[in-house]
Amino acid sequence: MTITQPDLSVFETLESEVRSYCRGWPTVFDRAVGSRMYDEDGHEYLDFFAGAGSLNYGHNNPVLKRALIDYLERDGVTHGLDMSTTAKRTFLEAFQNLLLRPRDLPYKVMFPGPTGTNAVESALKLARKVKGREAIVSFTNAFHGMSLGSLAVTGNAFKRAGAGIPLVHGTPMPFDNYFDGTVEDFLWFERLLEDQGSGLNKPAAVIVETVQGEGGINVARPEWLRALSELCERQDMLLIVDDIQMGCGRTGAFFSFEEAGITPDIVTVSKSISGYGLPMSLCLFKPELDVWEPGEHNGTFRGNNPAFVTATAALETYWADGSAMEKQTRKRGEQVEQALISITEENLADVKEYRGRGLVWGMEFHDKARAGKVAKRAFELGLLIETSGPESEVVKLLPALTITPEELDEGLTTLARAVRETA
Repeated sequence: MTITQPDLSVFETLESEVRSYCRGWPTVFDRAVGSRMYDEDGHEYLDFFAGAGSLNYGHNNPVLKRALIDYLERDGVTHGLDMSTTAKRTFLEAFQNLLLRPRDLPYKVMFPGPTGTNAVESALKLARKVKGREAIVSFTNAFHGMSLGSLAVTGNAFKRAGAGIPLVHGTPMPFDNYFDGTVEDFLWFERLLEDQGSGLNKPAAVIVETVQGEGGINVARPEWLRALSELCERQDMLLIVDDIQMGCGRTGAFFSFEEAGITPDIVTVSKSISGYGLPMSLCLFKPELDVWEPGEHNGTFRGNNPAFVTATAALETYWADGSAMEKQTRKRGEQVEQALISITEENLADVKEYRGRGLVWGMEFHDKARAGKVAKRAFELGLLIETSGPESEVVKLLPALTITPEELDEGLTTLARAVRETA
């Protein structure tokens, strides 16, 4: 497709140099529907990015849009801090009846603020308050957010350096398969916990992603997650699962930890919980951990009522009938996997590995610069994909869960072409 040079002057002269996604996709987007985005010149792009996982149900999902418009037209409350509102009550009831009760999950719900890092900060603060300890254990290549507490449990050196101050009270441990299966799971971790001379302060909690999205689509095995859960229980540490990008059905089940059969003490949820790209996050925790004093953790924008409305519509539309959405996502995931197998077989010399679950997949190259080239060529061909991993060496696929099989095949065909043309 031919792309004319868009007018980017105001962005380049007025907006901060910190901007990033727009550098890889140098156009001006104007509208979006389903899995398609359109720029000002009418060029069409198939979206395998989905707002970094915030648009699991696609752009401007008609059911969610209708619920939002109806709410706004009747002058429903838009800003409510933590006041009780009709929209919040309806969301809480749907969340309890459609998600928590069917899964026998006991959680209390906290609204910590609009973004994922708000949820992580509240989870870390709560764990420290409950246990009376300050140390938190995270894992290699983890990503949990850009505020200071979240950065302290994030692995990426570039992002950590942006803090400008020492990031303390966090200790990294090897993620699943970090040593390619040559070291017994948690051998080092448990040895440090039991050795009085190790220098490791007793942690309040362990925070983990079941699939590391920004870290390179590193998938933890269910047995590894179960062993981690058992270790936390044995050693009196809380288990926090960061489900911000991998929750809301991304891996198949609504919560990504369901496949492992574990019940974390604390769960952070954001991104697609609103279903419409509206800022919203949750911190879920077992009732006995609810030791907060009123107002001890707060925020002006933790009561985003329009987000409650679209979140409720998403739950009632896609999660009321049990496993239908989960089965569809797994089927679409199999379609992606077959395409990645074909691409790998065609490019044996450079594709190091492909990996994923549900509708999150990554393809890693031996030549670390190749992923960026593939993403650039894909954009030129009308496909939006990003890269991930500590050196951006992984092509990351994150299409909407509502994408059709035909759209998925179209995007995968374009991806194969982009790989072929960057060889």
